[in-house]
Amino acid sequence: MTASTTQRSSDSERTPHPVSGGPIVQLPTAFGDFVAQAWTDHETGVEHLAVSSPNPPKGGRAPLVRLHSECLTGDVFGSYRCDCGEQLAFALELIHAEGGTLLYLRGQEGRGIGLANKIKAYALQEAGFDTVEANEQLGLPVDARSYDAAAQILAEMGLDEVRLLSNNPDKQNRLAQAGVTVVEMVPTEVPSREQNLRYLQTKKDRMDHLLTLRAEPVSNGKTLAQHSFDTTQD
Repeated sequence: MTASTTQRSSDSERTPHPVSGGPIVQLPTAFGDFVAQAWTDHETGVEHLAVSSPNPPKGGRAPLVRLHSECLTGDVFGSYRCDCGEQLAFALELIHAEGGTLLYLRGQEGRGIGLANKIKAYALQEAGFDTVEANEQLGLPVDARSYDAAAQILAEMGLDEVRLLSNNPDKQNRLAQAGVTVVEMVPTEVPSREQNLRYLQTKKDRMDHLLTLRAEPVSNGKTLAQHSFDTTQD
């Protein structure tokens, strides 16, 4: 039996993660018009949201997919301690333009440690620890996230081959293990800031994120997606 045959056999024997989707509704946003569908993970009870472009991917390419972990401080309050809110905006702009889906994965605050523990980790970072060391000091995993529900949601949506919007190779590996083929990794790096540079450097050095850590300002009236797309093509 070949390796590919073994992989296909393993995929076919994998027990689907229990999820169910609700109705699909219109979602007009500042980034353009989308359609949205809520999904429930019946193993954990957590509810996730798929936000999709109503248009098919351009040029017959695989759809863009962003697995975006919930980050209250970055996504809602615009915190500069991380790059989450800016990555969310970048992904929505690009998905609206190119076609695809963003899965907003709730229950993954602070790479899965929760909001209260993330704030405790922030306190440790202010005392000199980096983001990895802070989690370890709290006796918590560096990354406690699971992508099983995300992979099953993509499968239920018919998204078996995707272009993954991410700087994190671990997401590609975890999706592959769950049976989703990532045909391309599309960078989502946004310009770094003084307030998050050490955080991003740690992600690059200790968590293998594919980052260049450029710090150019967004200017000339360009959107965040246009700016980032230009600089990644240099």
